[in-house]
Amino acid sequence: MIIRNERAHTDLLTSDFYYDLPEELIAQHPSEVRDASRLMVLDREKNTVEHKIFRDIIDYLRAGDVLVINDSKVIPARLYGHVEGREDAPIELLLLRHTELDSWETLVKPGKRARIGSRLVFGGGILTGEIVDIVEEGNRIIKFEYDKSSGENIYAILHKIGLMPLPPYITERLEDNSRYQTVYANKEGSAAAPTAGLHFTDELLTRIREKGVGIARVMLHVGLGTFRPVKADRIDDHIMHTEFFSVSEESANMINSARAAGGRIICVGTTSCRTLESASDENGIVHAMSADTGIFIYPGYKFKAVDALITNFHLPESTLLMLVSAFYDKEHIMSAYKTAVEEKYRFFSFGDCMLIQ
Repeated sequence: MIIRNERAHTDLLTSDFYYDLPEELIAQHPSEVRDASRLMVLDREKNTVEHKIFRDIIDYLRAGDVLVINDSKVIPARLYGHVEGREDAPIELLLLRHTELDSWETLVKPGKRARIGSRLVFGGGILTGEIVDIVEEGNRIIKFEYDKSSGENIYAILHKIGLMPLPPYITERLEDNSRYQTVYANKEGSAAAPTAGLHFTDELLTRIREKGVGIARVMLHVGLGTFRPVKADRIDDHIMHTEFFSVSEESANMINSARAAGGRIICVGTTSCRTLESASDENGIVHAMSADTGIFIYPGYKFKAVDALITNFHLPESTLLMLVSAFYDKEHIMSAYKTAVEEKYRFFSFGDCMLIQ
């Protein structure tokens, strides 16, 4: 099953979500301490802006609220190899999505070498693959083969020969791969981190629980759907790449019970937000389910299940900036981004954070 929202007609253009960002504000490294990053707090009722430190977020949470976290784990999804029998024909892969046993949807460079039937070699032969299909946007389905006699699965192989798939705007080396994982990452499968969660520490999460705030785990494996550039001039002409998500019965019950009792549902990141909006009905009831979602949220969308959002600062003209503009409104969000630039907040994956309540 693939879930998409009913696409409302809009006159908004992709260029309406452009802003100027000095290159030096693109964070190349995570903050030294996870919860010491900066936090901008936007209050939608009061139309106010506050400047805090991320660990101050506990002051904005109330007993009875539920924090929804995406516990997907980033895999070493970038592979470098060559066409079988041709070491002079290098190939780069980015694994996007697991489709079935040992088969993955991938982004392949260069595409001209990625014909159906082509065989590829990685890690000196530890892993091989055959291109078996071409799907949307020219992505390739690759069936992988490796020695299963040791009991290892493909994730174990990837941890031996793969690299962490940092976004292209991060040009400096990451010294500690764990800093591109949330402290609660558990289910392997993402090609990029759900970055709003990078600010939480185990200690902060403990304090949040002690305050009476529930923590509900959901899972969305982050792929190109979240980060693919919008190439269409009109935003309602853009089609999202699908991503796999899952909501357990336990998490659905926790969320629904809290909301019925007057608690707020606070999503950590746009991926958690998209998960709940995909899994909820028109009455805002969240259902336990696993499916692919291609939901595209932009201004005009009516949120059903989310009351507050914790999110990083996103790229100009991105679907993520459109989502947060839908959650507040475009004018206030673009104004907040202008303020963030003026106040020299750090942007993107390793950057600072925003609470919209």
